[in-house]
Amino acid sequence: MRPWRLALELTLGGVVLLGLLGLLASRAGAGAAPWVAALALASYLGMAALLWHALRRGPRVRTGLGPANRVTLARGVLVALLAGTLADPALLAARGEWLFTLALVALALDGVDGWVARRTASASAVGARFDMELDAFFTLVLCLALLQLERVGPWVLAIGAMRYAFVAASWRWPWLAAELPESLRRKAVCVWQVAALMLALLPAMSDLLATWLAATALVGLTLSFAVDVRWLYRHR
Repeated sequence: MRPWRLALELTLGGVVLLGLLGLLASRAGAGAAPWVAALALASYLGMAALLWHALRRGPRVRTGLGPANRVTLARGVLVALLAGTLADPALLAARGEWLFTLALVALALDGVDGWVARRTASASAVGARFDMELDAFFTLVLCLALLQLERVGPWVLAIGAMRYAFVAASWRWPWLAAELPESLRRKAVCVWQVAALMLALLPAMSDLLATWLAATALVGLTLSFAVDVRWLYRHR
């Protein structure tokens, strides 16, 4: 086992984040910049710690993260940076297009890591779980940003909290933790919810249209979860 290689790759991800934070600091308010950096770094360190724990328990640590997980980690760096901006609502409001571009790159990478996994035969259960949990955190960050900008009411947090509520429910009803079959519907809903929340964040978007976009994401996600819960209940 060579955990030093895994540690090096995770550290490099942190260095990239620090570089991006340096660029972002010049745009954040003087008093808010340290909080932006602290929240972004805390998000990344939490992600890196969970990934380290998961990979140390499996054979993939011999070759570090692997090609697909490296792409997912790059997406994680961008999501952590976006999470940091939650500490400065003024930055969110003033740099909406710039932050939208970052979110768009993160969304695009969501499709790249799966393609890389298939092309390099580097798919793994840990990688799939990493990708899924990062999707959930990304969604929560976008929901919190919309709430901070007062574009949508507090109900938008139901979108970001749904995955975590589902996990919490599985502690009470273990059958909810069973593996689900692959689903194009689930992937489409995931992409749409992120895209809808990103569009709702654009400064040019009216509050009414932002609310409508977020509402479609909530309805689609609720129905998707309902279908999955029904399938899990019938196969418990």
